[in-house]
Amino acid sequence: MNTRPMRVEDVDAVLVIERLSFPLPWSRESFIREIREIDNSRLLVVTEDEEAGADLMGYACWWEVVDECHITNFAVAPAHRRKGVADVLLGRILEDAKGRGLLRATLEVRLGNAAAIALYEKWGFTAAAMRRRYYPDNSEDALVMWKEKI
Repeated sequence: MNTRPMRVEDVDAVLVIERLSFPLPWSRESFIREIREIDNSRLLVVTEDEEAGADLMGYACWWEVVDECHITNFAVAPAHRRKGVADVLLGRILEDAKGRGLLRATLEVRLGNAAAIALYEKWGFTAAAMRRRYYPDNSEDALVMWKEKI
């Protein structure tokens, strides 16, 4: 597996995964704005290999906020789940963040997303708070998770 920064030409493939993964998907404009306009935004994709046009397996977006890595979007294509893609992606995010001098990481995850919570716990994230009725599609709570030391 190969990780690299997301490019505008990746957005179509990212949108397919986004729409299969989330009831409230980000828009094309949101991803393009993250890539082109938001200086503290970092976006990564995982592909099967380095070849141009290689199958996009997953992606993540995160922000540098002072000394923190805030993971804002993270998904793996359904066909590639349970194959280690999420571990590769999360490991790369944390490696990149540490290399940039960031000290800790945070994210919000749907309380009902047991697979994602288990992944984050495996990487040392712990539950820190709850955001009640955070998700507008169904008023589901979000679990705020932190990793105190990258």
